[in-house]
Amino acid sequence: MARSEAAPSLTLIPADDARRILADTPPVGRERVALSAAVGRVLSEAFVAPADLPGERRAVMDGYAVRGADVRGASALSPVALAVTGTVPMGDVFPRGVGAAEAVAIATGGFLPEGADAVVMVEHTVALDGGARVEISRAVAPGANVVERGEDLARGAPVLPAGRRLRPQDLAMLATFGVTIVDVRRRPRVAVLSTGNELCDPAETPRPGQVRDANQTALGAQVAAAGCAVTHAGIVPDETDALRRAIARMLDEHDAVILSGGSSIGTKDVSADALAGLDPPGILFHGIDIRPGKPTLFARAGSKPVVGMPGFPTSSLIVFDAFIRPMLWRLGGEGARDPWPARRPARISREHRSVVGREDYLRVRVAERDGATWADPLPGGSATLSNVVFADGLVRVDAAVPGLAAGDPVDVLLY
Repeated sequence: MARSEAAPSLTLIPADDARRILADTPPVGRERVALSAAVGRVLSEAFVAPADLPGERRAVMDGYAVRGADVRGASALSPVALAVTGTVPMGDVFPRGVGAAEAVAIATGGFLPEGADAVVMVEHTVALDGGARVEISRAVAPGANVVERGEDLARGAPVLPAGRRLRPQDLAMLATFGVTIVDVRRRPRVAVLSTGNELCDPAETPRPGQVRDANQTALGAQVAAAGCAVTHAGIVPDETDALRRAIARMLDEHDAVILSGGSSIGTKDVSADALAGLDPPGILFHGIDIRPGKPTLFARAGSKPVVGMPGFPTSSLIVFDAFIRPMLWRLGGEGARDPWPARRPARISREHRSVVGREDYLRVRVAERDGATWADPLPGGSATLSNVVFADGLVRVDAAVPGLAAGDPVDVLLY
């Protein structure tokens, strides 16, 4: 890798600036997959209806296909009798049309015969003469109980936008039009590694001065939930050259690398020094004006993102939700969307003092009291893991807000 300038010291940028930099992440390449394997994949090109849906008029009820004019005025007191000329075979079409004073038995989904313009529900009919005739006890207007050609979708109508993460119902739509192979974005390959002499594998018993590495497990799970393929790359000691070699090795085989720990500016925080050797553009910011998570570091080696996450698990979890997950969505070809689609209005139960210019994330538990919904901030700072475990969600305090008074309305960003 080409050597760039020395790593900068920790300089906080506004949260919105960090979001704009992270949003400028180009997507990975494309591949083709079978429709049966496409659920959860990101569509690479917009899909428009190649034909009308349905392609023919179809019945939406079991009953009889008729001409609406023939049953005008029909009622329980004055039924109308029609000659039954046959049945619409499922999976086929009726070989002749429906003429005056005629009816054809039809099942839900059957193609409407020529000449018919409505369906009388079977509940409003009585078979006569062994089924040779039918008595109609309710009038129907033309179009009743019928889905018209193109009523669901007209040919050329936009259906699925590029960047859509495909759901089962989306696959049903593609199958309806005969699509069996789908062009999707390749799943981003993301390496997650931890740095720190104090870390050991969760399966090991820590020596004095060591702690088990929780971040790699949590980050790997978050990366996988964002639709990426994860490589757990292990633990690297607090040595700049060792970390630099590990990053280079991971970048050769992955679309992004996420480092846990070492992103601050202490003597053992070597991430910035290691990333200073990346191919341009290199480090784009080192520090976000947020709490928790301010030492977050972001770089790009060519088009590949490299993220230095805070070492405390609580900070890492929150920074990922607020900033890194949307970046990974863009890497995977998805467009911008709310990282917290589930929100719940509440009132904050106690005062919170903030600093103008800093974006705060409070861990809260939701409770119902006195007929109102309350967001109770949980104790403990970024070094406390239990407050994210026990939290129902987060309350984001905007950078322009100096704080919250007890009773202020808030939105809880639900986990």
